[in-house]
Amino acid sequence: MAERITLSVIKADIGGFVGHSSVHPALLDRAREVLSDEGKGLLVDFYVTCVGDDINLIMTHRHGPDCEDIHRLAWETFKKSTEVAKKLKLYGAGQDLLTDAFSGNVKGMGPGVAEMEFVERASEPVVVFMADKTEPGAWNLPVYKMFADPFNTAGLVIDPKMHAGFSFEVHDLVENKKVVLQTPEETYDLLVFIGAPGRYVVKSVYSRELSDIAATSTTQRLNLLAGRYVGKDDPTLIVRCQSGFPAVGEVLEPFTLPHLVSGWMRGSHKGPLMPVSVADATPTRFDGPPRVIALGFQLSDGHLVGPQDFFQDKAFDAARNMASEIANYMRRHGPFEPHRLHLDDMEYTTMPQVMEKLMSRFEDIS
Repeated sequence: MAERITLSVIKADIGGFVGHSSVHPALLDRAREVLSDEGKGLLVDFYVTCVGDDINLIMTHRHGPDCEDIHRLAWETFKKSTEVAKKLKLYGAGQDLLTDAFSGNVKGMGPGVAEMEFVERASEPVVVFMADKTEPGAWNLPVYKMFADPFNTAGLVIDPKMHAGFSFEVHDLVENKKVVLQTPEETYDLLVFIGAPGRYVVKSVYSRELSDIAATSTTQRLNLLAGRYVGKDDPTLIVRCQSGFPAVGEVLEPFTLPHLVSGWMRGSHKGPLMPVSVADATPTRFDGPPRVIALGFQLSDGHLVGPQDFFQDKAFDAARNMASEIANYMRRHGPFEPHRLHLDDMEYTTMPQVMEKLMSRFEDIS
């Protein structure tokens, strides 16, 4: 039986430079040192990168998802990098580490986790998307277009391996439940849920023809875990490409539309998701607008060949220009909806304190 490989992407915000705009190079260097030293014999390969103020650890290994040793390694990497952040007095040092001690799995402890296990194909191209200043539901629209929209993905029509459609695993982040829906026949049912990305998110997608995983994402909601505002969740998404899955170009195509997502300043505003190169993943305008990067790798016996910085392509200039125009329009709303999030999403800001202070002054309308 062919040996299986696990691709794990674990991310955390452990200190911003300056403010929330970027990651200091010393933190990235420290993360690489820890993975190189303590990952020997455990990892096949790794790559460390950042988007905005989030560090992303991209790791391959043979131990399957939810491996305690892999999660402990990621936790220790973030903890030791946080020590550097504190010495440099970086903003929000250790922000995403909600506890002091590792308890067997980083899920529920702050860091975001996306993992998938599969048998490596003769050619295994993968794209890792990483976003800053937004939440897990930001992937709902792009993932739907990748795997269910024939106007985006021609393979759904002309590739026999894709024509049977895909299975979408959708998570309810409020009730902590999940449901699996099949496309194309349950497309309308699927849209009922994922059209509400603040609550329902696409966790994973599976090929019905190949009976194999195609994509998976982080679904952690930090405010639900911490019970307070600790920044937005800044999700990641892993997508396998070609040979029964969408082509690389079909996977990237949804991001030509900088769709509106929740997050931006103080995690409390809606703005356009701007596709950028790694070098431009430094959100500054009103701490934004929200950014997404896309790194492509070829897997070769578990080794990460790459990356290719896909959104560096000038073909995405029009999307960036559109995002800037949308950002101008949304910003002019100031503290009014729909730029500011709906009251239901302001639970972990100062809104409850203001309401409590003024509650006694409210009177019945005669």
